[in-house]
Amino acid sequence: MSTVTTKDGVEIFYKDWGPKTAQPIMFHHGWPLSADDWDAQMLFFLERGYRVVAHDRRGHGRSTQVGDGHDMDHYAADAAAVVEHLDLRNTVHVGHSTGGGEATHYVARHGQPQGRVAKLVIIGAVPPLMVKTDANPGGLPIEVFDGLRQQLAANRSQFYHDLPAGPFYGFNRPDAKVSEPIINNWWRQGMMGGAKAHYDGIKVFSETDFTEDLKIITVPTLVMHGDDDQIVPIAASALLSSKLLQNATLRVYEKLPHGMCTTHADIINPDIFAFIKG
Repeated sequence: MSTVTTKDGVEIFYKDWGPKTAQPIMFHHGWPLSADDWDAQMLFFLERGYRVVAHDRRGHGRSTQVGDGHDMDHYAADAAAVVEHLDLRNTVHVGHSTGGGEATHYVARHGQPQGRVAKLVIIGAVPPLMVKTDANPGGLPIEVFDGLRQQLAANRSQFYHDLPAGPFYGFNRPDAKVSEPIINNWWRQGMMGGAKAHYDGIKVFSETDFTEDLKIITVPTLVMHGDDDQIVPIAASALLSSKLLQNATLRVYEKLPHGMCTTHADIINPDIFAFIKG
């Protein structure tokens, strides 16, 4: 397996496919998944001549199941370790959900200052802030995230079946075409990772405030979000992020769910492609 060891001794697994001389696209996965969640995108862009890279976040997938460092600063630094190890330049960073937060924090704190980033794409992403606070009245109550932690601690395997079988892919909608293989693949990815990383990750994706990161990003950024996203509601995420970014393009997808990169890759992939080429 291809890995890079971080400064604090964590082995981060990564995939690196395609010509080393081609423009790189680096993918940042959502919680509690792995680089495998990007299969449809990595194959699509590989076929179009790009170099595609994706890593497993610490504690997730095939990376080390450490008990600490589960915060956005470490996530972004780990992504930077992969980028610097592979010496990726002129890179397009694509992040989904929690990975959208990670990609945002990486670009703001590492990639943009180093001049390594060409563009950013955030899809169904958690910025600027998910939890409800006095300053963020449109966020979700902390009790929602407490409930996620309780379900994870009580029966992680059942929780990792129910979430994709329900709101993640919109399979709980009356007219939904439910795919058991998609549900099973989500469960598989989730159960590969460590319970401690996933438990701590709920706090990370819900309570990290990305407002200042968004404000300082100057590279062209595509903000993609389904208006039927039941995991990261659009009103307190994409609609706010697109206003905080200096150079944003907002694309809203009618009736599409949080996991639209999987369920509607035929729509999402060409739009990312057009943005990269534009």
